Amino acid sequence: MLTIVQVYPELLGTYGDGGNGLVLAERARRRGIAVRLIHAGMDDQLASADLYLLGGGEDGPQRLAVELLANAGFGQQVSNGAMVFAVCAGLQMLGTSFSVHGDDEYRGLGLVPAVTTRATTRAVGDLVTEVNGTLMVGFENHGGATSFGSGVDPLGTVVRGRGNDGQTDGCRMGRIWATYAHGPVLALNPWLADAVLAEAIGRDQLEPLDSVADRLYESRCRALMNLGVD
Repeated sequence: MLTIVQVYPELLGTYGDGGNGLVLAERARRRGIAVRLIHAGMDDQLASADLYLLGGGEDGPQRLAVELLANAGFGQQVSNGAMVFAVCAGLQMLGTSFSVHGDDEYRGLGLVPAVTTRATTRAVGDLVTEVNGTLMVGFENHGGATSFGSGVDPLGTVVRGRGNDGQTDGCRMGRIWATYAHGPVLALNPWLADAVLAEAIGRDQLEPLDSVADRLYESRCRALMNLGVD
């Protein structure tokens, strides 16, 4: 049984990121993979899981989510082998520190050697990232600039938008994957949803699954290429 936990959707649910869990669960079920999707609210005990999903959120909810996760033993769950897929604020929370409105600096969960500072301008709009030769599409809306320490690989290279710093987006460190792309990004990129699923259940890859999402993804990529994305 694959257990997926959507973490604090009332705090980290900006821009439909909660849809990532629905996409993963449905694509697992269509392949005959037994799956349980749990929406863990801020007043619930954080369940053990194979995969935790962290979405985007505003500054205050982001700080509260860090505090709640630290007290809930989230770091130990990750140390024990749980996978994490994080979006935007979720990415920032995983680092050692992040700055929010007014440049106040707050301690993160410390699971990734990363520091997020306030950028001079806010990044809003399409975000396109090349991940191992495949385009990941989504959109971003954040004021952060994130830098990483040793042992962390970027998720991919920015083609359009800013991501971490205008050059790279997100990160991969072991079983921690993160991106600045909202959307929800796994609904927009079914190939990425399958890559996350495969990692979560310990397979190199999954059998193909034809769906309308795949055709919509191809249409979105063509539209962006027509706008000048190579």
